[in-house]
Amino acid sequence: MSEKIITKNRKAWHDYHIVDTVEAGIVLLGTEVKALRDGKANLRDSYANVKNQEVFLYNVHISHYSHGNLNNHEPLRERKLLLHRKEIKKLIGKTQEKGLTLVPLKLYFKRGKVKVELAMARGKKLHDKRHTIAKRDADRDLQRTLKSKDQY
Repeated sequence: MSEKIITKNRKAWHDYHIVDTVEAGIVLLGTEVKALRDGKANLRDSYANVKNQEVFLYNVHISHYSHGNLNNHEPLRERKLLLHRKEIKKLIGKTQEKGLTLVPLKLYFKRGKVKVELAMARGKKLHDKRHTIAKRDADRDLQRTLKSKDQY
């Protein structure tokens, strides 16, 4: 299955421990889809929430379509996510019981439809973020030394 990634939420991996992921469809307007085909989306500071047994996506910025007219969409409007009832109940249970939040990780096209990958995530503490950064730097240094030894 071919999927074309529109945008990723790199900050989510830095700010949260990812527990589980779910794929969901998203209800969009025509100009939003056209703007997404141009790659005009931003997932920073976005989140999902359950309201009246439905899941909505908030703070996803999809820029105006460049060739749109007066009927162009609102860039930061709330967007409904398409999930099965069973999946929604599972999300409700996990977010209420364990204190998890729903964070979008990426937007992508799959078989011509726009999908969003939602993550059930737990926020990292400041010392966890520092630990992650230190581990990443140590791994990078190790890879550099191994690479330099291979050259000789």
